[in-house]
Amino acid sequence: MRLIKADANIVKGNHSKMFKECVGCGRAYEGLLAEQQRHMKIVSNECGFKYLRFHGLLHDDMAVYNEDSQGNPIYNWQYIDLLYDYIISIGMKPFVELGFMPQSLASGTETVFWWRGNVTPPKSYDKWEKLIYELVMHFTRRYGHDEVSQWYFEVWNEPNLSGFFTGDMAEYFKLYEVTSKTIKNISSDYRVGGPATAGCGWVTEFIEFCYNNKVPVDFVSTHTYGVDGFLDEFGVQQLFLDSNPGAVSDDIIRVQEQVKVSPIPKLEIHFTEWSTSYSPNDPIHDSYHSAAYILSKIKKCEGKVNSMSYWVFSDIFEEPAPPKTHFHGGFGLLNVQGLKKPSFFAYKYLNKLGELELKCNDENAWVCKSDKGIQALLWDYTHIDQNNMSNQTFYKMDLPSLPAEKSQLCLSNLKTGKYQLSVYSVGYKQNDVYTEFLDINYSGTMSKEQIEILNSKTTGLPVIQTYITVKEGMDFTYEIDMRQNDVYLVTIESI
Repeated sequence: MRLIKADANIVKGNHSKMFKECVGCGRAYEGLLAEQQRHMKIVSNECGFKYLRFHGLLHDDMAVYNEDSQGNPIYNWQYIDLLYDYIISIGMKPFVELGFMPQSLASGTETVFWWRGNVTPPKSYDKWEKLIYELVMHFTRRYGHDEVSQWYFEVWNEPNLSGFFTGDMAEYFKLYEVTSKTIKNISSDYRVGGPATAGCGWVTEFIEFCYNNKVPVDFVSTHTYGVDGFLDEFGVQQLFLDSNPGAVSDDIIRVQEQVKVSPIPKLEIHFTEWSTSYSPNDPIHDSYHSAAYILSKIKKCEGKVNSMSYWVFSDIFEEPAPPKTHFHGGFGLLNVQGLKKPSFFAYKYLNKLGELELKCNDENAWVCKSDKGIQALLWDYTHIDQNNMSNQTFYKMDLPSLPAEKSQLCLSNLKTGKYQLSVYSVGYKQNDVYTEFLDINYSGTMSKEQIEILNSKTTGLPVIQTYITVKEGMDFTYEIDMRQNDVYLVTIESI
């Protein structure tokens, strides 16, 4: 019997909310689509994400920058305003990634992704500096200094990969220096950082460069994923989920140590991309296994990072091209039709946890409390042997889960009274949209009726809801027949 114990009177401290500080969205232009905005509002309301980060803010499809026949800059903020106005209207804030290069300002023609983001340095750093100045001044005039001072400005994306930046490390540091100084000259309150690298690269070098050259920096950002490798822009690689228990978390701990021993040890640390896999065509993203995986990694990283931004919230995502099928292993917490994957419920249930965390004996659980009552989130994460099959083969199959250790939740010192007990779960065929999808007589395109059937099976509503009475001196216990990679949320709210 696995026993998860907590005492309602023994508080560990404030519950860390780093898991919902930020979430990813493919690129700026996709955020203008009506269905993408509907998904954005869902994850804002139900998962509580605070900041939104995406590529392509300065890409030509946003029409931000052009030049006249004499080479004079022409700025256009219309599409950025539409997007940022919406983000702010639903209570979120931009985590501003500055990139990629507008074609008229680019020094070369190399691009990345189906939508052809230019990955070359600017042909003129004077013109780049002026673009950043005008952009940030526009933000200040439109949204006000107090609002913009709450944002983050991140310079570029994964410049340590040639697929994302054709310059070397010194070239990136030059780009960063010009950009950060321009932003800080507008307001010292505005937060800027980098290097936004893949695989935790350049962290030590970046901090030392900023320190030695008196270059402004407020935070370090980098990325990590649960598979080995770096870039698969068209989703053609065959990948394997890392069986190492320290996958993802070891990277975060290492970066924390690099910052601690650096000349600027109090820098914020933001992992502005993370997920099970960096491939846009990896069915692990659709699988019920992802929910427990997400929780296990977040739990190990508490207190070591300011934010972990899940990449991304929606399958409306066009890096390899617009999605062609309902379930293609896309990054999203929601599929194109807005169907909620198990990964979505991991974040939704995290968001239901109260502000105070209770001391708990179990490393695969949180027990929290709020004015409403007690919330316990517990899971089993078991790495499944893939029999030498890649993610792209293994996680496309129907994968029934095996029994795990029977679990008992035991809560002591609850106040005497009547409570509503609600139990929510995610696991095999429980809020498991992809396995349910496999049972549909699928002929290439789902009908509206089929989509509604899947919606009705993935509501996230309680599987059990009843009333209990707690008497003085009585412990509350609840037994769960846990299966591998199940997730349970148990809430006890006073009436």
